[in-house]
Amino acid sequence: MCKSMGKPRRLGFTLVELLVVIAIIGVLVGLLLPAVQAAREAARRMSCGNNFKQLGLGLHNYHSAYKQLPILNGGTTVGASGSAYGTGKQVPGHNRMELSIWVGLTPFIEQQALWEQISNPFDGVWQPMGGNPLMNIGDQAVNPYDPWVTEISTLRCASDPGVGLPAAARTNYVACTGDSAYYCNTGHAGEGGELTLYSSNQQEEARAACRGVFVARKSMRFNDVLDGLSNSIAAGEIPTDLGDQDKRTHGKSDGHTGTASPDGLGVRIRTSGGAVSCQQYVDPSRPQFWGAGLGLDNGSSERKRGFKWAAGRPISGQFNTILPPNRELCIAFGNGAADLPWANNAAIAPAGSRHNGGCHVLMADGAVKFITDSIEAGDSGSAQVYLGSTVPPGSESPFGLWGALGTRAAKEVISADF
Repeated sequence: MCKSMGKPRRLGFTLVELLVVIAIIGVLVGLLLPAVQAAREAARRMSCGNNFKQLGLGLHNYHSAYKQLPILNGGTTVGASGSAYGTGKQVPGHNRMELSIWVGLTPFIEQQALWEQISNPFDGVWQPMGGNPLMNIGDQAVNPYDPWVTEISTLRCASDPGVGLPAAARTNYVACTGDSAYYCNTGHAGEGGELTLYSSNQQEEARAACRGVFVARKSMRFNDVLDGLSNSIAAGEIPTDLGDQDKRTHGKSDGHTGTASPDGLGVRIRTSGGAVSCQQYVDPSRPQFWGAGLGLDNGSSERKRGFKWAAGRPISGQFNTILPPNRELCIAFGNGAADLPWANNAAIAPAGSRHNGGCHVLMADGAVKFITDSIEAGDSGSAQVYLGSTVPPGSESPFGLWGALGTRAAKEVISADF
């Protein structure tokens, strides 16, 4: 008996079915990818906040041990007669009192071995210009084992992709110096007779203008923070430069070429409109970047943000609460047309980050907060606080809640959420 022949079974998918399945998978991937990326960024942001918490614990442990905070722009110099900017002597290990707050903190953030290298340098390893190893990295051959070019993972944000040269060793965290730029790059120079003064009233000028938890070349303590540790920012986050003319990381100058005053101290950027004087150089078609060829710029790595974790100068180791986070980095011009803006000059140096919408700050009590770019920041065009200013010393910050968080003793009540 014959069996009837049935229709043969299909053993696979048709082309149309395969295309439909691929299309569905593509749509699902498209829907899930932003969520995956957001989750990854959330993890990176959490890691960044944890790094800052470790730094906060280190600051408090340091203060418990030494009854003061690490000195911003502290370190060593040639001697009692040494100049703030070098004497031309070849002195291995000499750093002209320009170290960041993180150098002294290394033993408190599990970097004891690095501290041993810093505190016991090998004789003869360095012979750079002016006898300053820290500030001349890149000018000459660098010993790969030297501590100044050793990157510390605790000082890096996972969201920041910057790596390698021309940076020496990057950092995403810097000290807060308050709501003024004037004299805050030099601070109390000569406080102990170590450095040459810019003027006879150096300390008086710095005392009036430098209102942050950290003041350059001055010993600071928690009992100096009269506004309360929970109301004062000790340190903030910054992005590092990627070589792309980012206005947050590549410093521009207002272009002034006058020689009548020590402009590196921030004589012009302290006055009304000075904080936004570099805004004219922003590319209107790409507001996050500088326009090509605009503003005085010698292309030096000394003008790039976050390139030297161990340097306490404004562009490397400081931020101020004048402009809100992720605004433009504007450097005060130097004396004369030949003196291009450099790392030691005063700067409008906002906080910032590679996170979306804001950045982390470390409060003096050790708490880590995320500050949005839209935080209330008063009048960006206002004059800053300094001797003789229209906003005299002792005034509330003209830069709103953001400025108030940057000051340590302006007697401002912080009632708004941030």
